[in-house]
Amino acid sequence: MRLSSANINVMVKACRKASKTIIRDFGEIEKLQVSLKGPGDYVTASDKKVEKILIDELQIARPDYSILSEEIGLIKNNEEFKWIIDPIDGTANFLHGIPHFAISIGLEHKNEIICGIIYDPIKDEMFFAEKGNGSYLNNQRLRVSARSKLKNCIIFTGGPRQKSKDRELSLEEYKKFSLLVNTPIRKMGSAALDMAYVASGRCDGFWHRHLNYWDIAAGIVIVKEAGGFVTDFKGNNEYIKNENILVTNAKINSEMLEILGT
Repeated sequence: MRLSSANINVMVKACRKASKTIIRDFGEIEKLQVSLKGPGDYVTASDKKVEKILIDELQIARPDYSILSEEIGLIKNNEEFKWIIDPIDGTANFLHGIPHFAISIGLEHKNEIICGIIYDPIKDEMFFAEKGNGSYLNNQRLRVSARSKLKNCIIFTGGPRQKSKDRELSLEEYKKFSLLVNTPIRKMGSAALDMAYVASGRCDGFWHRHLNYWDIAAGIVIVKEAGGFVTDFKGNNEYIKNENILVTNAKINSEMLEILGT
């Protein structure tokens, strides 16, 4: 990889080690789909196994850093630095044997994400970035797309969940966007990979309500270093606080904000 730093190397090593467990367990999912018990408990166990590997590796390398992870919560140490971990982003896809999910790790320094890695173990695609040093997919530098007209863009979203408090609002937003773009809206099932795909130019914009910090942490720096914008639905930087996020190639940002604001 062209981008190499101490923190990136630590994250890559952790992801590579954890991915072996994910790939092995994913291979068992098809068998579990037809079992009476079902794969739910198995997926939970996989999440926890992957999380433990990641935490162990990160703590060996950086024992003083704090950690926030989806399954275990907060491990409080030095508050200046904090790892933000989602062991399997896209667990529903994993559960159903759909090969579209990722390990996500972000490194926060004084409340700002400075490094991020999103690793798709099935496709062996590693998206990563460091503040000031660019974004990469494996050995290739990433740039967001150059499409400037919303109607010609590919747009991603996710949700809403069945019991979401903003379910109807999310569906109304979906309807508005679907009437304006030539290609149907995509719902891929992994917010981390959605953000990585914006950074790589595969997708032009992504919006989502009610995401957790660990869903988006790594993607924040990856998108920004690729030239994209990350804001809330009002164009501000409150997306972590209010859990609503808009990610774009920058050129369609104002148009998407206008739709979300109406």
